Amino acid sequence: MSGYSQNYVTDFSGNTLPAGWYTYSGTPGGDPGGQWASGHVTVGGGLLNLSTYQDPAYNNEWVAGGLCQCGHTQTYGAYFVRSRVTGGGPTGVELLWPTVGWPPEIDFNETGGGAGSTTATDIWGPASGKSQNQIKLNIDMTQWHTWGVIWTPSSITYTVDGRAWGTMPASSVQIPSVPMTLDLQQQTWCSSGFACPSSQQSMQVDWVAEYS
Repeated sequence: MSGYSQNYVTDFSGNTLPAGWYTYSGTPGGDPGGQWASGHVTVGGGLLNLSTYQDPAYNNEWVAGGLCQCGHTQTYGAYFVRSRVTGGGPTGVELLWPTVGWPPEIDFNETGGGAGSTTATDIWGPASGKSQNQIKLNIDMTQWHTWGVIWTPSSITYTVDGRAWGTMPASSVQIPSVPMTLDLQQQTWCSSGFACPSSQQSMQVDWVAEYS
């Protein structure tokens, strides 16, 4: 990328997570009906797999996988993730999350529990009165795509397969200016009647590349 330097890349070789990645475990914030477990994140065959299924270790509840690249933070930059989902059910999310406090948040690929579209969402403001901008793209999420976000002090641009599909030029208050991490996750909202699976589904990630 012109004007950028690549500062991280992984293709998830081997059978363990690369250094700097940490798995989720426990109940997602704001979702008392959900559950994450480290065992639902695996690496093998050149892929990172996040898998949601009914887990006997959790009374056959739907349990999802998630992780953060908490060992690498930056303010502004570009992030790209090559990924697909095996089908609808849980929501799959690729996002930037602040190292301290919330909001802000940038979701640059969120399936919402389906497999035929995605959304991108910029969230800002105080937690008690947060605001957001969201856009939607109809696309086959079961196919491999390269999802990206280019985050600058003056804009947020969402890309798929090397092309911009949404740009949010905005006032400075709408654009994060704090260090953030790349997070990859699945999540269920079964107790809310949303993004609740009927069969095991996975998010598969081929590679991640980042630029500053």
